[in-house]
Amino acid sequence: MNHFKVSVLAVLLPGCLSAFSASAEPLTLGASVIYSQSPYKSGQDRYYPVPVINYEGESFYFRSLQAGYYLWKDTQDQLSLTVLGSPQNYDPGESDDGDMRALDKRRMTLMAGVAYRHVADWGTVRTALIGDVLNNSNGIIWDLTYLYPFTFGDFSITPGIGALWNSANQNRYYYGVSGNEAARTGLNSYRPDDSWSPYVELGLDYKINASWRANLVGRYTRLGDEIKDSPMVDTDSQTMIWTGVSYTF
Repeated sequence: MNHFKVSVLAVLLPGCLSAFSASAEPLTLGASVIYSQSPYKSGQDRYYPVPVINYEGESFYFRSLQAGYYLWKDTQDQLSLTVLGSPQNYDPGESDDGDMRALDKRRMTLMAGVAYRHVADWGTVRTALIGDVLNNSNGIIWDLTYLYPFTFGDFSITPGIGALWNSANQNRYYYGVSGNEAARTGLNSYRPDDSWSPYVELGLDYKINASWRANLVGRYTRLGDEIKDSPMVDTDSQTMIWTGVSYTF
């Protein structure tokens, strides 16, 4: 069992966070659960409870696992500086595979950068460019998504398509195998380059009443070749689902 927690390869970049949390209301509280499929060998799919704590101000926002400061904000365009925790990590002590147990630990990190969102009649474009600020991976991630919402009274459905770019440093830290690691395991040495991972996304929102609403966001990601070819990985795709209920004050 590993700790590839709440994979930000899929989830927990500003993209999915915004899809679940974005609201014109100032304060929203609730509870949610995230299902995250692990890409690592001998991994185990995991469920994580996450409190929903969203605040939307004129200059500042907080969205459960992400915070930001607006540089520009109007009804169509929002540009912000953003910071978020990346819980992606690998703990070899919790693996039941002998070779995987001998690998070095991959740690969580904190990422910061810029996020942009454009809303128009033809749909929504959102993007974020963020990098590690704790000197763990020293990696950079770029997330780009297009979404188009359909509204049916109190119910809305928002399909989307996008891609996630991982820098070479990001992939080497979380999926690479060093020469020293290869020497003490049965895994081959592996030094990946940067990668693109396309994905499809679906968001569902139901307004129960004036204050309560239920949300679900799912994303299916096709892992890039540089990731799926890693000796640490035994799948070519990853699924994430985030669902919960919230109350707006």
